[in-house]
Amino acid sequence: MQSASDRHEYPAHWEADVVLRDGGTARIRPITVDDAERLVSFYEQVSDESKYYRFFAPYPRLSAKDVHRFTHHDFVDRVGLAATVGGEFIATVRYDRIGADGMAASAPADEAEVAFLVQDAHQGRGVASALLEHIAAVARERGIRRFAAEVLPANTKMIKVFTDAGYTQKRSFEDGVVRLEFGLEPTERSVAVQRAREQRAEAHSVGRLLAPGSVAVVGVGRAPGGVGRSVLGNLREAGFTGRLYAVNKAFPEDLAELDAVPAHRSLRDVAAPVDLAVVAVPAEHVPEAVAECGEHGVQGLVVLSAGYAESGPDGRERQRQLVRQARAYGMRIIGPNAFGVINTSPGVRLNASLAPEMPRAGRIGLFAQSGAIGIALLSRLHRRGGGVTGVTGVSTFVSSGNRADVSGNDVLQYWYDDPDTDVALMYLESIGNPRKFTRLARRTAAAKPLVVVQGSGSAPQGHAVRATRLPHATVSALLRQAGVIRVDTITELVDAGLLLARQPLPPGPRVAILGNSESLGLLTYDACLSEGLRPLPPSDLTTEASAEDFHAALARALADETCDAVVVTAIPAIGERSPGDAELAQALRSAAAAAPAKPVLVVHVELGGLAAALSAAASTAPRAEGAARARAEAESAAPPQPTAVEAPEGAHLIPAYPAAERAVRALAEAVRYAQWRREAGDPGKVPEYDDIDEKGAARLIDGLLARGQGLTLGAEETCELLGRYGVRPRRAIPAPTPDEAARAAGDLGYPVALKATAPHLRHRADLGGVRLDLADEEQLRRAYAELTEIFGKPQELRPVVQAMAPRGVDTVVRAVIDPAAGAVLSFGLAGAASQLLGDMAHRLVPVTDRDATSLVRSIRTAPLLFGWRGSTPVDTPALEELLLRVSRLVDDHPEVVAVTLEPVVVAPHGVSVLGASVRLAPPPARGDLGPRTLPAY
Repeated sequence: MQSASDRHEYPAHWEADVVLRDGGTARIRPITVDDAERLVSFYEQVSDESKYYRFFAPYPRLSAKDVHRFTHHDFVDRVGLAATVGGEFIATVRYDRIGADGMAASAPADEAEVAFLVQDAHQGRGVASALLEHIAAVARERGIRRFAAEVLPANTKMIKVFTDAGYTQKRSFEDGVVRLEFGLEPTERSVAVQRAREQRAEAHSVGRLLAPGSVAVVGVGRAPGGVGRSVLGNLREAGFTGRLYAVNKAFPEDLAELDAVPAHRSLRDVAAPVDLAVVAVPAEHVPEAVAECGEHGVQGLVVLSAGYAESGPDGRERQRQLVRQARAYGMRIIGPNAFGVINTSPGVRLNASLAPEMPRAGRIGLFAQSGAIGIALLSRLHRRGGGVTGVTGVSTFVSSGNRADVSGNDVLQYWYDDPDTDVALMYLESIGNPRKFTRLARRTAAAKPLVVVQGSGSAPQGHAVRATRLPHATVSALLRQAGVIRVDTITELVDAGLLLARQPLPPGPRVAILGNSESLGLLTYDACLSEGLRPLPPSDLTTEASAEDFHAALARALADETCDAVVVTAIPAIGERSPGDAELAQALRSAAAAAPAKPVLVVHVELGGLAAALSAAASTAPRAEGAARARAEAESAAPPQPTAVEAPEGAHLIPAYPAAERAVRALAEAVRYAQWRREAGDPGKVPEYDDIDEKGAARLIDGLLARGQGLTLGAEETCELLGRYGVRPRRAIPAPTPDEAARAAGDLGYPVALKATAPHLRHRADLGGVRLDLADEEQLRRAYAELTEIFGKPQELRPVVQAMAPRGVDTVVRAVIDPAAGAVLSFGLAGAASQLLGDMAHRLVPVTDRDATSLVRSIRTAPLLFGWRGSTPVDTPALEELLLRVSRLVDDHPEVVAVTLEPVVVAPHGVSVLGASVRLAPPPARGDLGPRTLPAY
């Protein structure tokens, strides 16, 4: 809460850009004394009916007193926000704090009256819903817990804004007015409503960029060549179904057309609406072009121009100004420094990119931040001898460049319910909002496969992303938890995408292998074992196998109930009965078509002819001369790339790979994804524990944080806080002298352990800083003398005495709050396994019971917990409960920014926490629970 001295300071952090229901953007900001003229102009454009609904009486104009009241706020008890486009108001909202008597009040009164006014031309765009989210967040910040609104019964639109918001409400009717009262704390329903609106708005904003009715290319050169002229040519050759315009201020005044496209010196000269502008002018001329676009009502921009954040600090500031300028006009941007966008839909046929050829239409959505990677992926997916070989093509392609505005999150929102996209492939050099990306990825992966290549973890210079302290491997693990198929290379990206685009998901890991090469079959068998699959013994058809033999063997394998997928291996064969490429392809197609519920893959070795034959029936493949050229490319491709079989309409395609390892790796990813899909329907629950004292922990945390902004708790405070959540570390008593060590052991009872806790010796039993099973005082004193003789004085060792715990497996449990990704719970075995080999598993908080079970089993050394080599299995249910309790602690109290339990000894019965540390700090902001906003620039 602000003090009296700073009540009138302008709250700049309330400013935000939002995406509206129709995909346009608006800026929300506090109303100030400088907005008097804007407010009057805005009010003059509101209809008499809307004014009546706002003031319950005819109110044709605002008086000077009204203008003063609506523009002078203390930003505490009286707050007004405006939604603006092009700097002008399109809607306003305000609240006034009231007391129990309904009159103006100050804190501690926690109720406020709220009222909206939306310009008629902008009603139905979701402006009021966005303003409600933001004014509610402002009110919560200022200590207001409830809103009250009085609405005329005929004002059904505004009543719907309140009732649809998802807050807990109370409704009454008195004196001809509907009174609505609702709490402002986010509820499960209000968050769900907000995220559904976010998805629709962001999907629509991307849809406006990918399916425009008209496109203007700004910066088209008069001479052939150049970026703008190339893009214009690509749009024409792709057969764009909308209107095209060429714009260049250097055109002669008498130039009416260029390449059969209407030519204009300025966008202002275009009489018709323009939906999308492709900007290809030098960076210093981009602001002028953006201003023309905004004034003309252009809905979105693809900025190909370079010279922005990728070029250094000056370029980064230029990029900030570009985003601010575009958003001021309600436009979204792909780029700058973008490669462009493509939509192969027959009703659009948009190639607003630098790709010289339009990719074949298909079911794969493709996103790449890097233009170079985008080129490589399009090439692989387009070449007949590579990628999808003209059979399974691209639905949409976005190369975001510096992704100053539109990002992978926005494109995911679009793909989620895009009927033309079955599989999403993404190459991400950076993840700007990991928390949101993980949430969107989980929802998308539940509906369609999402395959991601993630960059090394260091963002390119042009990308403005929030820093994450999590290691790259941890982020990758969290993506997998969300159902993302994580691969390491673009080759694996294409391999997996090819399989998932048209093959069914495997019902399990059992793989049948058949083919005409025993060696290749065994190689495939070994690759399956390496990937964790369960291969059946390979079936060798011998090199004399005919097409009928392949057909019969594949049909038998698919009919076998012990088989979940089939890998067919084929090598060139010589003999009268050896099948030709086209004959073999047809045999495999017909057998697979009879059992469409199981995936089939083909491994072929140097069979250029087979690669071409497997896709020769593609309905989208080039014909005549183009087909012959594509076939020649396929036969000469080196190294060979995956291809695909075009089955009859409605049937599955059969992907083929040049190496067993690549085919099996793609299949293994599909198996893991299918398992995730089956389990995603029942994610488990976060259990309740009767002995958790959440309120007591909150009081303790508040008291501790009163000491400072951040602190690591002492041993007693750590034990007290953890104890509130049923986690009870074993007591460790400091022993600065041998006599105090003996007294401590007497209090605890023998046998005891003597440990050095100095930073360089802590958790380093390998250095000899720990003595266990000391049965009496004599052994304790002897051990104390040995430690001080070896490592130095007690002040340097910091020895402690601890009661012995039951023998078991030493593990480590950690939880951290990352500012970008959120709260993460990690688990592994203590010592070399986690420290040297990095064998840790991770889950996002809150962790469910199913998450805890999988977390324990996800590490490579998990067999040590389950009786490896005849050892006694340990109490993993008790370990899982400990994980769930730690998860609850950090989820209930975001002030707990780090917890480490090490070691945690998991015995055959029970767990013992032998070391614990907790760090508190003011919680980082939770942007995912606040109002919808675009990333700030």
